[in-house]
Amino acid sequence: MADPENEAVILPGSATTPVILASGSRFRAQMLKAAGVPFTVVVAGVDEAAVRESLGAEGASTDDVAIALGELKAVAVSRRRPDALVIGSDQMLDCNGVWFEKPVDRDHARASLVALAGREHRLVTSAVVAQGGTRIWYTVQTVRMRMRPLSEAYIDAYLDAVGDDVRSSVGAYQLEGLGAQLFTAVDGDYFTVLGLPLLPLLDFLRVHQVLAR
Repeated sequence: MADPENEAVILPGSATTPVILASGSRFRAQMLKAAGVPFTVVVAGVDEAAVRESLGAEGASTDDVAIALGELKAVAVSRRRPDALVIGSDQMLDCNGVWFEKPVDRDHARASLVALAGREHRLVTSAVVAQGGTRIWYTVQTVRMRMRPLSEAYIDAYLDAVGDDVRSSVGAYQLEGLGAQLFTAVDGDYFTVLGLPLLPLLDFLRVHQVLAR
């Protein structure tokens, strides 16, 4: 059943192929909605931590893991809805070869910020589209982030200010909010930082006539 909140469409294309976002991320949904993409949400239910651990043990690169997880999500939903264009996505944070997870609690978030403060890290974000249970398109984008040195007092004040939202993003920050104050430099695409390589995805949707060209 269609989500009424996601039915507003700007400059739709001629295709009637349904679009599904295989993610429970409200940030990805907000980006697609704001960009005028007609879509519904079906959460894939992939055990991301287990897949990440398994691929890491095999020596997979950060890019490969981001692509693999995005593909697993897209294909899992596409097998249930073979008629649709299904979008899967994943984001990895790599700091000198160490992968960071979304914080599970305040202590975890604090440890992440302490580890990232004063250092550069990479955000690697994938978008994968599947149809008929098969991957038909993908992209992976990298953004380099330089976090400024942070005092313990500042980290505690920041965590107090953002509250539970700190658990919604890998790295314990949201660049669109107070998280912007943590950085001295960001080299790369803004949408990719937010969790979706939106511009190449929109181009794909135009090619497939979901959006007007």
